[in-house]
Amino acid sequence: MSQHPTDRAPSLSPSTAKDVRRLMMTYKFGIDEVMTKVGVLRDELKHFHDDNPIEHVGSRLKSVDSIVAKARRKGIALTPDAIRAQMLDIAGVRITCSFVTDIYRVRDMLVAQRDLEVIEERDYIAHPKPNGYQSLHLIVRVPVFLSDRVEEVVVEIQLRTIAMDFWASLEHKIYYKYDREVPHHITDALKLASDVAMTLDQTMERIRDEVIAAP
Repeated sequence: MSQHPTDRAPSLSPSTAKDVRRLMMTYKFGIDEVMTKVGVLRDELKHFHDDNPIEHVGSRLKSVDSIVAKARRKGIALTPDAIRAQMLDIAGVRITCSFVTDIYRVRDMLVAQRDLEVIEERDYIAHPKPNGYQSLHLIVRVPVFLSDRVEEVVVEIQLRTIAMDFWASLEHKIYYKYDREVPHHITDALKLASDVAMTLDQTMERIRDEVIAAP
């Protein structure tokens, strides 16, 4: 992923850089844990239930420069404890589903797992953002077993339909292009596109339900 110009941060002292990079490794392991959980669900549903609601899974880890820039912008101390406590978007997993009902189905499967603790849920499907953004966000804590300790790592899981993901990807590119100062006619067009995407999701789900119900 390209780095936004405002995310570039001044160089760190060797000791601070080492601490931050060690912290980043635990977040990478947290992503691996969640990806494994999703992979197991995906394979089980595909091979034993003849049903796979998960179309695609991806992940992302903030760069060290992005973390440092955000910490300085938000006044967060550059220590592992402060970063853990005040940054919840360092590690992310994105799950793309075919239908809206699949999103909630996968969500239920994940939160039912005993070693995955939900810290916060943000439902931007039931309550879209003003700009039209739709997605279901789960902020979860997952244990990572290291050689000498267990780290509880926070990972953000985003669940979207294919249409929602397409819209969000385009919106991100547009905001990057205009350095977040997007002309009003483009934001209006994006909101309209979001409404169209919502209608598409609803229509495709009705078609699916009719096909399933057919004799």
